[in-house]
Amino acid sequence: MDYALAIEGAPETIPGGTGVLLLHPSTGETDRIDTEFLATDTDRFLVISTRTTAREVRQKLEYYDVDESCAEILDTLSVERGYGRRSGENIHYVSAPHDLNGILEQTRSFLEAHDGKTRLTVDSVTELIYYADEDDVYDAMVELLSLLEEYDAVGLFHLSAEVHDEETVERFRELFAGVVDLDADGEVTCEF
Repeated sequence: MDYALAIEGAPETIPGGTGVLLLHPSTGETDRIDTEFLATDTDRFLVISTRTTAREVRQKLEYYDVDESCAEILDTLSVERGYGRRSGENIHYVSAPHDLNGILEQTRSFLEAHDGKTRLTVDSVTELIYYADEDDVYDAMVELLSLLEEYDAVGLFHLSAEVHDEETVERFRELFAGVVDLDADGEVTCEF
């Protein structure tokens, strides 16, 4: 199944099973690209948030007028930061941002539970590397990409190019069928 891709300079559609890497500066405004990706041609989507809490993700979706009834949020931060957790049918938690197995289990559960066009976003891979070992994060991204293929879903994975050395950026870049490069001025270039 093909998915519409509302990103300037990118192909109009991408096939199910495609992972897209969003390279951005550390202060880059990624929310616009992220929310357009999630809101377009989607029945259900999962936000794997390693950078903000579920409450902040909901505020972002509301601000950008994304249909929250399609959303599920995997909050990896609230437990670690000692915030109260209000589990609902659309909000899930793992014990810590470095709980890669928990993230993979929750993602598989989400994909198993929903038919139709499903998307996920990982915001961000950079934060995962901060909390967990880079090799373990790399292996987890390989697993997530395999899940996208298995369930005919698509995903957008954030990586801050400035934070990592060139070798790390290239290592992760090679995993993805498409790369969206957002520069500090908000200009977008794409490679697919």
